Amino acid sequence: MSEYLFTSESVTEGHPDKVCDKISDAILDDILESDPRARVACEVAANTGLILVFGEISTEHYCDVPHIVRQTLAELGYTYCYGFKADSCAVLCSIDEQSPDIAQGVDRAGEMDENGDPASQVGAGDQGMMFGYASTESELLEPGTFMPLPIQLAHALARRLTAVRKDGTLPYLRADGKTQVTVQYRDGRPQAVRTVLISSQHAEEARRQVMIEDLRQHVLSAVLPTELCPQGRLAEVEFLVNPTGRFVRGGPEADSGLTGRKIIVDTYGGMARHGGGAFSGKDPTKVDRCASYYARYAAKNLVAAGAAERLELQVSYAIGRARPLSLFVQTFGSGKVDEQRILALLESGELFDFRPRAIIESLNLLRTRYAPVAAYGHFGRGDLDLPWERLDKVDGVRQALGLG
Repeated sequence: MSEYLFTSESVTEGHPDKVCDKISDAILDDILESDPRARVACEVAANTGLILVFGEISTEHYCDVPHIVRQTLAELGYTYCYGFKADSCAVLCSIDEQSPDIAQGVDRAGEMDENGDPASQVGAGDQGMMFGYASTESELLEPGTFMPLPIQLAHALARRLTAVRKDGTLPYLRADGKTQVTVQYRDGRPQAVRTVLISSQHAEEARRQVMIEDLRQHVLSAVLPTELCPQGRLAEVEFLVNPTGRFVRGGPEADSGLTGRKIIVDTYGGMARHGGGAFSGKDPTKVDRCASYYARYAAKNLVAAGAAERLELQVSYAIGRARPLSLFVQTFGSGKVDEQRILALLESGELFDFRPRAIIESLNLLRTRYAPVAAYGHFGRGDLDLPWERLDKVDGVRQALGLG
């Protein structure tokens, strides 16, 4: 019997890095709404009193970047005078067009489709490898999400922390915050939540003991079901709040922010591997984004169909080429069918087509809004109708693999 503890963290939408992710995706959404053919790789950095927007954007659309930045900051809650305020911070832009060397590979992948037209394919916007993952363990918390339990709980706590701030339940809370959850496992299956850590920025006048009890009542108990607690009792969960004792100064005033610096928070909380590429601010021709979404889509449908209880999928690309260089599947001993049969199904193209244009079209990625997933995870979002989270291939997988 093997026992171990595994921990994942999440951050609120007001965390400095998430501020940057939110702005990057808000700019992307504004551009794609008017110009679906745009090429966008938008990065944002934040510091005291400053937002810097930079990167490569090719578009026919005029994007009012300063307006989007200030609007996003106000929505996130940065309306207090703590050295970083929506209507008074500086907004600097340094944006170039996409390199023509990259554009020619993306626009013409050089591979014939079934009609013999090479221009009909979209090449990968870069080389690299991407991962998709799904697991049955979050069904204990939120059926249909197929996520690792620690990150799903951490996200739920972070969303709740923001909700009680915005609806006035806990008016002394501020925008910046983090959550962390440690789960005890036995033989690869979650048994109980051992520790929950919440760090939240707060007003100067907030009293520590009152804040601990408020967060226990309005956040922890609202999210964590007792069946996931040791001995079925919430009191048995170690609960830590602002361990230093004080978190008044927060946000970009206290810690600089950068787009793409929370990629483990964005994905599977460390339970699965990561190729290294971030998502936010990138249009769907970037395989860092579209292929990661599609790999998740395939993995989730495979697990939901009963092919495995836990499955990780890797896909790799070369810049300018449409077809993946490789696919790899691992089920960690939980597979109900042989991994080679699963791999053969994926490689056949019968149900899943990993070419970028096919991904973009099948998931309707040019008409998807990305700002909503810039915080609280890109996967397992039961609160959003995301195309890569749909389970519309389950019947096809069962039939192809003979799962009944």
